[in-house]
Amino acid sequence: MRIRNASVYTEEGKFEPKDIFIKDAFFADCDAERGEEQVIDASGCVAIPGLTDIHFHGCMGHDFCDGTREAIDAMAAYEASVGVTNIVPASMTLSGDMLLAICRTAKAYKEEGVQDKRAHFQGINMEGPFVSTVKKGAQNGEYIHKPDQEMFARLQEASGNCVKLLDIAPEEEGAMELIDKWHDQVVISLAHTCADYDTASEAFRRGASHVTHLYNAMNPYTHRAPGLIGAAADEEKVHVELICDGVHIHPAAVRTTFKIFGDDRIILISDSMRATGLEDGDYTLGGQYVKVTGSLATLKDGTIAGSVTNLMDCMRTAVLKMGIPLESAVKCVTVNPAKCAGIYETCGSITPGKYADVILLDKEDLSLKQVILRGKVLQA
Repeated sequence: MRIRNASVYTEEGKFEPKDIFIKDAFFADCDAERGEEQVIDASGCVAIPGLTDIHFHGCMGHDFCDGTREAIDAMAAYEASVGVTNIVPASMTLSGDMLLAICRTAKAYKEEGVQDKRAHFQGINMEGPFVSTVKKGAQNGEYIHKPDQEMFARLQEASGNCVKLLDIAPEEEGAMELIDKWHDQVVISLAHTCADYDTASEAFRRGASHVTHLYNAMNPYTHRAPGLIGAAADEEKVHVELICDGVHIHPAAVRTTFKIFGDDRIILISDSMRATGLEDGDYTLGGQYVKVTGSLATLKDGTIAGSVTNLMDCMRTAVLKMGIPLESAVKCVTVNPAKCAGIYETCGSITPGKYADVILLDKEDLSLKQVILRGKVLQA
């Protein structure tokens, strides 16, 4: 396959006019033997790598915590259709037995291998149960558990080592010891926390390297109490997630975050729940009632409960409504999350030898024109 006349996002983080060559499921060098090739004219389009969402809960009426193969499959199909080609769905704060069942289902799904016309399942983001009751947000307080190494070890074993990110409130008893034990094996993310600056800084020194949905479910940054946000800004190794759905964070705060952290350290996420892709109405998240009106999803008490916006739309919002340069936004939905998930050697850039996941977008309005998944054109 040959894609011509597109403006292509390169590993250098710039757009260049060039052709893209694909052989079988992989990007190829221009001089590779390809035999008869399909040619796609991408005039008027930008070509970017497939997106990676490392933090979302569901879509199209399904949730990862349903704990079924059918749920993951339906989610993966929807995500691929909107240009998200790699997924790391997030669990919620649930009972140990429920989390074990979810992990076992994820292991079985992963072992089945690549599914046709589906985003590639790359692992689990374990958001809970090791969080703060004070900053639980939409997490179910009934199942919050103190950080427990043995419990996590059981869950990780049940998942077949599928857990890629582990969310922890570092001020909770046992949190620092868990960070010490596991930071070399999973990405430790500080989340749903009341941690002050010193506590967060200690967690980063001990191996935490990520912050879950920055600004949400944590103390705010102030000039005398910079908290987790200030500690993350001071640690160059730390990456932070942003939800750019137009609801969770004000556009000015998004622009300020890019100025503070730079586009090398920001990962855009959707944090989407099962209502994504569907009409307004009543839904659930982690066993709790959620009402969806437009772009807003809330619990009964008014707490924001995830988003109803997919990652591609979050990227568009960041660029078209928040003033983030396209080059920066693309990096934050492709390169950075792929590195975080440990898949950048095979995904996340348009590079010979990597899987041929490429998205064609209209140059002007960034509307989706074509998804190519592992070298195959994805038809709607």
